[in-house]
Amino acid sequence: MTQDEAVAGESGRRPEDEPGSGVVAAFGRQLKLLRLRAGLERPEFGKRVGYAGQSVASFEQGRRIPPPRFIDRADEVLDAGGVLKALKEEVARAQYPAFFRDAARLEAKAAAICVYGLYAVPGLLQTADYARAGFQQERPLLDDEVIEQGVFARLTRQEIYDRRPAPLLSFIVDEAVLRRPIGGRSVLCDQLEQMQRIGQKRNVEVQVMPLDREDHAALGGPFTLIDTAQGQRIAYAEVQGDSRLYTGQTTVRELEARYGIIRSQALTPRETSEFIEKLLGET
Repeated sequence: MTQDEAVAGESGRRPEDEPGSGVVAAFGRQLKLLRLRAGLERPEFGKRVGYAGQSVASFEQGRRIPPPRFIDRADEVLDAGGVLKALKEEVARAQYPAFFRDAARLEAKAAAICVYGLYAVPGLLQTADYARAGFQQERPLLDDEVIEQGVFARLTRQEIYDRRPAPLLSFIVDEAVLRRPIGGRSVLCDQLEQMQRIGQKRNVEVQVMPLDREDHAALGGPFTLIDTAQGQRIAYAEVQGDSRLYTGQTTVRELEARYGIIRSQALTPRETSEFIEKLLGET
């Protein structure tokens, strides 16, 4: 592994991503043992934690990833003494594809993030319907349960907007992305409106790179720059299920330079808001 390639993801699903294996399966087995120790049948336990018995079965069998609120409640109801809560962070990471987990961990705690979107609206800006439409178009086809888990995970990432102190977020999105009706015109319209809402937050800047620009400094593909709370800047790039986290100064500085240039080439945030309003009128 080179210095620049801190983490190299592989395309497709790794063995640890399969249902019934890894930390999710371990959590499920622990959950079942604690439930049996407490003498509770699944339906009764489900009532106490606010979930159907069928959902409890899915959690215990490692077929579904339990949300944080379920884990907290289950730990209390089963008097687990924090055993289940201790696994909460690892279980949460398991909801992402293996190639994105390290990036997701860094993103959740970042002091600042700069995202360049070339093929689709960046995940931190997506609506549920837009995200779902994207997953539905994956090939090979994904199971419905996997799609819904992916949507849930993507929306969970957006909790970053509620963090305090608030991170600084910058998005640059190619105009072609905003004209591509993934999921249909209605889904695209809702997506554009969401971008307008998020762009109004004081810690967020959304910019569009117009198609009529003769100069474009980042034709090599989408990427993300992540500033950690410790002052380190890390770059993330992903294409066709393959990903890289870069920590080496050479690569990070190159991507920093590209982002700085396209930031100056793109529409300003105010111009972008006006542009999106125009697109909404056309949609």
